[in-house]
Amino acid sequence: MEGLHTPVLLEACLTRLRIKADGIYVDGTLGGGGHAAGICARLGAKGLFIGIDQDEEAVAAAEERLRAYPCDKVLLHRNFMEIKDILSERNVGAIDGGLLDLGVSSFQLDNPRRGFSYSRKAPLDMRMNRSGGFTAYDLVNTYSKDELTRVIQQYGEERWASRISDFIARARTNKPIENTEELAEIIKAAIPASARREGPHPAKRTFQAIRIEVNDEINRLEPSISMFCDALAGGGRLCVISFHSLEDRIAKNVFNQRSNPCACPRGLPVCVCGKKADIVKITRKPVLADARELVDNPRSRSAKLRVVEKRGKTE
Repeated sequence: MEGLHTPVLLEACLTRLRIKADGIYVDGTLGGGGHAAGICARLGAKGLFIGIDQDEEAVAAAEERLRAYPCDKVLLHRNFMEIKDILSERNVGAIDGGLLDLGVSSFQLDNPRRGFSYSRKAPLDMRMNRSGGFTAYDLVNTYSKDELTRVIQQYGEERWASRISDFIARARTNKPIENTEELAEIIKAAIPASARREGPHPAKRTFQAIRIEVNDEINRLEPSISMFCDALAGGGRLCVISFHSLEDRIAKNVFNQRSNPCACPRGLPVCVCGKKADIVKITRKPVLADARELVDNPRSRSAKLRVVEKRGKTE
């Protein structure tokens, strides 16, 4: 298929997943199916691939992209936090590998109707699951100034959050803020010119924050990563790709806690709490894109990959 985007850190993920031809693998964030295609290409006819995405259009695109591969495929319009139910419904006891490529996908960013991009005029939507009712329009036009500040500070880590929320609150007194172009211009006006001379687009952090709030991404992440760890068979691996510090911090904390769960007071000569690690960290530090990928795929610039393995005998 033409025009498909190369998924970030693809070879780094595929190498570390150590895909078995007859294994069971779950991609919780299908997007346009880039990572999924890499996994399915390594599975044989006895392998099973389960793909999940809360974006119905992404599932349809992945179905087309994966059609030629011989493995069994189950593609679902669901949220990855439903992983336990999804596996139970299909009598899958454990999986050999999982992948979570967090945040918004290129598939969504490049669709001008979806409203994720600050560089394209579109309705203020930003819903990953379009069957949900709450949109970026609702957030921007109904949240109080204090609520806007909280969202932009917490999820965008934006130093000008209070000023941006003030500009948004004032602008909407005249008329509702209707589209991404209007919102981006308001944000740009709120940030002093001296602060706009370097760094990313002035609207990048605020758009990120609004998207995260609309889709409740952060609150769902910690339990979901933990459930994917639970689902792994012994020797199975989980790859998590993050694109900003909040996501990466959550993944790091989950992996740290599960790889070293001991709750004993410091100084005790032996562990007495009885808590045992059930995963091993394969990557002590996050894997980053190399120089070639940075040139070929600019989206990989902020990507970080962390990988863990379930303790137990590798089959």
